[in-house]
Order: sequence, then C-alpha cells, then structure tokens
Amino acid sequence: MPDLPATGPSAGSVHKESDNALVSELNLILVGPPGAGKGTQAEKLTEDFGLPYFATGNILRAAVADGTELGKKAKEYMDAGELVPDDVIIGVILEALEGEEASDGFLLDGFPRTVPQADALGEALQKVGRKLSGVLLIDVPDDEVVKRLSGRRTCVKSGHTYHVDFDPPKHDEVCDQDGSRLVQRDDDQPDTIRKRLAVYHEQTEPLVEYYEGRDLLRRFDGSRSPTDVHDHVRATVATLRLEDEL
Repeated sequence: MPDLPATGPSAGSVHKESDNALVSELNLILVGPPGAGKGTQAEKLTEDFGLPYFATGNILRAAVADGTELGKKAKEYMDAGELVPDDVIIGVILEALEGEEASDGFLLDGFPRTVPQADALGEALQKVGRKLSGVLLIDVPDDEVVKRLSGRRTCVKSGHTYHVDFDPPKHDEVCDQDGSRLVQRDDDQPDTIRKRLAVYHEQTEPLVEYYEGRDLLRRFDGSRSPTDVHDHVRATVATLRLEDEL
C-alpha cells in the first residue's frame, strides 16, 4: 500500500485542551454480524460522546459526490463494478478524519472487514499520529440474526418497516400508515441472510482474534435488549476514555 500523507491536525491519542479540560481521543471501530443492531448503538454512542459516525459506504459516496481526487478514483472502480482497493478506502477514511468534527475521535463502521485491511488501517493511522482506542463487537448468534432480519416487512409504497414479532402491524401484511401491502425483501429471505452470515464468519470474524491479541476488543451480548446493550457499551467506552487519560 502506498504511503499516505499525514495531513490531519490530530496527534493520536494524546490529550488535548478543550474547554480547559484534558480530553483524549476515542478512536473506535464497530463490528458485528448483519442484524446485530450496530446502527442503533452507533446512534446512541454519537449522542453520548459527541463522536462522528463514519459508515464506510457513506463516506465513499460523499467523496465521490464531492469530487475529491480519491473520490474520483473510487468512482472509477465503482462504475466498473469492481471493489474499491483498500488503499483508496483508507485514504477516503483519513480524509474524513481530517475534519474538525473528528479531532476528538471517531466511530468507524464497515471497515476493516478482513485482517489484511486491519493491518493496513493500523499502519495508516499510525502514519498520521493516531491509534485505535477500542474495537466494539456486538455479538449475536446466527439464529437470532435470522429471526430478526427475516421477520422484517416493508411497505411497498412508502418503505415503512415492521417486524412480525417485535413491531407487528395492526393488520397482517398491511401497512398501518397508508394501507399498502407489506412484503419481505429479497435481502431478508432466510437463505440470503445465512449466505451473508457465512461471508461474515469467513472474512470478518477473524478480526475478533486479531484485535483480542492487541487488547483492543470489547465484546457485548447483542441478543440482549438495545437498552441493556447501550448501557454496557457506554460504560465500557467511558472506561476506555478514563484509562487513556490516567
């Protein structure tokens, strides 16, 4: 991977003056299988700690829309239906981290997905004087994931979503909002979900051992209620910040 310029204003997990208080960066990665509730926890974490949330797909699309040099490179691969190379993705991530909103940390979701990507990301962060504070694993058993995702129903007209067990409509297969038909999306078919889980186990699950070996992994039981998971995650992240400040 080519060298990436150290253009960000941050200085790693060092302490910075902010409102006359010493504040350390919280540089976090969020991992877990599809349907683990990462989006829900990310939203709460951004509120709790004022962290910007960077979903890889979103920042890639933003770079393309903004017409940055890396965005143009990414667009060439995307238009050709090819995977965007790791060095381009990491470059886009580093561009996003240059912003003032990320000066006190970030929450990254969707990258890395493999151990080689984790190595490359760690090296790139080190070059710009930053390092990871922790990797948050929201862990959910496969059967629970299938139950969660296969139970979703979507309104064909407006896209309102329901769940046959957790948030059912008043009338079966009918949207409460506009009376339109509810359907199960192809992505929510059990066979499709299990294929996605197989890819996760093969490619992404090795990151668990990788980050455990670096004492960065923090594991959470995602089968518990979102509130319980949030309480545990929030306490753990607060402890990570405190430990780094001591």
